[in-house]
Amino acid sequence: MTKPENTPGPVLLFDGSCGLCNRCVRLLLRFDRQDRMHFSPLQSAPAQDFLRQHGLPAEDFDSLIFVPDWSERERPDFLTRTSGVVAALRVCGGWASAAGRVLGLIPASWRDAGYKVIARWRYRIWGEWKPRPLAKPEWAARFLG
Repeated sequence: MTKPENTPGPVLLFDGSCGLCNRCVRLLLRFDRQDRMHFSPLQSAPAQDFLRQHGLPAEDFDSLIFVPDWSERERPDFLTRTSGVVAALRVCGGWASAAGRVLGLIPASWRDAGYKVIARWRYRIWGEWKPRPLAKPEWAARFLG
């Protein structure tokens, strides 16, 4: 795990207990071949500090948060829900970036309506995450906290 204060670049904050969220993070790890993005569960100390600093709910984990530059995390430049998904995909490059651009063409209100439905059902469908080893041990360095 990386020390949060030494992390430049984008960070995706996600629900660390959610099976769907963890599967999506592992997919993003595969897409991001340049190792640009870092990740942190919303339940972690660095994420909790960020949430409190920006007046965001520190116990309601129905949204992911994309922070464009963690070294400037005091700025209110973060994106939530599908805007965060679009930004994360674009950072990954390759066809994930193209998918992010296409997804970005859909109005945010429509995307977020679908996101809210999935957020409501995600634990029933994908369950709670049971920790397991990462596919590549070096990926552990891309998690904060």
